Amino acid sequence: MKPFDVNGVFLPRTDGGGLRTLAVRGAGITVLSQGLSFAVQIIATVVLARLLAPADFGVVTMVTTFSVLLVSVGQIGFPEAVLQRDNIDHFLVSNLFWINVGASLLLTIGFAAAGWLLARFYGDPRVAHIAVGTSLTIFLTSTSVLHLALLKRAMRFSTVSANDIFARAVSVAVSILCGWVGFGYWALVAGAVAQSLATSVGAWTLCRWVPGLPRRVAGTGSAVRFAVQVYGRFGVDYFTRNMDNLLVGWRFGSVSLGFYKKAYDLFALSSNQLLSVFPVAVSTLSRLNRDPVQYRRYFLGGLSVLALVGMGVGANLTLVGKDLVHLVLGPGWDASGRMLTFFGPGIGIMLIYGTHGMIHLSIGTPGRWFRWGILEFTVTGLLFLLALPWGPTGIAAAWTASFWILIVPAFSYAGRPIQFGFTAVLAAVWKYLLASLVAGCACAVIIRRIPFLLTAPGSLGALARIVTTSLLFGLLYIGGVVVLHRGYAPLSQIAGLLPDMVWWRRSMRPSPAVDVTYGSDASALFTPSTGDTT
Repeated sequence: MKPFDVNGVFLPRTDGGGLRTLAVRGAGITVLSQGLSFAVQIIATVVLARLLAPADFGVVTMVTTFSVLLVSVGQIGFPEAVLQRDNIDHFLVSNLFWINVGASLLLTIGFAAAGWLLARFYGDPRVAHIAVGTSLTIFLTSTSVLHLALLKRAMRFSTVSANDIFARAVSVAVSILCGWVGFGYWALVAGAVAQSLATSVGAWTLCRWVPGLPRRVAGTGSAVRFAVQVYGRFGVDYFTRNMDNLLVGWRFGSVSLGFYKKAYDLFALSSNQLLSVFPVAVSTLSRLNRDPVQYRRYFLGGLSVLALVGMGVGANLTLVGKDLVHLVLGPGWDASGRMLTFFGPGIGIMLIYGTHGMIHLSIGTPGRWFRWGILEFTVTGLLFLLALPWGPTGIAAAWTASFWILIVPAFSYAGRPIQFGFTAVLAAVWKYLLASLVAGCACAVIIRRIPFLLTAPGSLGALARIVTTSLLFGLLYIGGVVVLHRGYAPLSQIAGLLPDMVWWRRSMRPSPAVDVTYGSDASALFTPSTGDTT
């Protein structure tokens, strides 16, 4: 794709099927690609868990807890600035590119030099060497950020997704090869560097844009300020979401951190597949922020679909978590299985909670999002400290509790500028929450009355319990959803989206610029079920 014409003006060449079709197709492409990425990651987890020791994962996590924050400089903030602005051109994006790359180069050098400080903090000399290797990912990632942002602005989500899958596959292949030949924890470092390099090569190949030299351009300062505010919010959120790794590694050592990290990874993998549509949602909602009625319909309709899937996944993972870890990672990881059962109840509510950030970004209030992040950091940090005496399992339970505690004030605060409160959110999701709770409890009672299934040993026994429990829960959950909605409207809603999600190949054909008029096509992006969005 060539994003700019000869005058440097952005060319939003995408499918001319209307905003609804573009948004639904983009969501479908992203979810499909994340499903493929999930499969790739599961393969990596299964193989690497048998090639490496828990301590290998733990010692690398000690470093990545800090390095990922620096990798995200520019990766979080500049893409949102490109997506949210009404107009961009070659010269503005070139300035953002050089600012991002320059800052990342300085951070790369600084992080490599500061590795000895991390080694002293954890009391492990290996950390200093890992920090030097991992620092390369900071610079390499920065070189692809603006190219990928331009592809997303043009709604080329299939292209972005293909590049992501390619990079992940390269990373997994490199990690497994290095682990097989006996490199230990260096296999994980090599995989991370390979993924960043592959992403950059793919982005430059798919987006045929070469940045120009820096120059004075109107809008550069406001775009950087917007990016800084978004990254500031991410930074606070990152500290919140990685304080657990810091506390577990510092208090209980690399082995316990390895067990905890794997449980958290499985928890995050399942949720990240669904929240992967975040860029699609922000790009779509940003075009509707001047039409409150359409904005409300789009947001609540999409939230209803997210709740239907997320509540089901969370409840089911709570039921099968121990057996899933035993099957995927092997018998030596049973401690991770116990932790995963405490993460499970937080998946559905975390997905819903995470969407409040879409409101902040799409209506252009990143400053409010940043201020909310400080409160979130304070509350979650206090819960972690209170749970610390119960070890890594207590930290997992604190994660789940934090989402339930914060969700009401989060939506009340995010929606205040547009008079959009939590009541509407609750109306859209409560039936799925109740259905998952009832179905989960009923399924647990029924399974416990099948003694031969509970006592079946080994991996085959774990697989039998996973399949049986999941099928039974799925039937009970879908039945509960149908009963509470007095019909099949939620299922029909998803079925109605599938054609646009499946025929995504049409998005590859060039056509006139997107028509963002808000007619009947746009208003039905995710048609809400009756009574769900009042």
